[in-house]
Amino acid sequence: MKPVGGMARGNARCDFYSDTDPAALEVFLELQRKISPEEKLALVFGAIRLLSGLGEAAIRRDYPNASEREIFLRQAAKRLDRETMTRVYGWDPEAHA
Repeated sequence: MKPVGGMARGNARCDFYSDTDPAALEVFLELQRKISPEEKLALVFGAIRLLSGLGEAAIRRDYPNASEREIFLRQAAKRLDRETMTRVYGWDPEAHA
């Protein structure tokens, strides 16, 4: 197991920092160490909101006449399989592609 930034990551390959300057990586890791768990969680939720908003914007761009319900369903279809979408929402993503 290869340590990354002083941290071992189990059996998973963790070379996502391999193109980062070691000094810059150390600054990043030090900043991460100073952030409380609550702040880290808030950052994660903020990133989720950002990505969700970008996904919604793409749907609105691709389907300009879509209702709010259709936008919701198309976003859900990105995360759920066809069977679940049909069973839970009565909406088949393949029929509305």
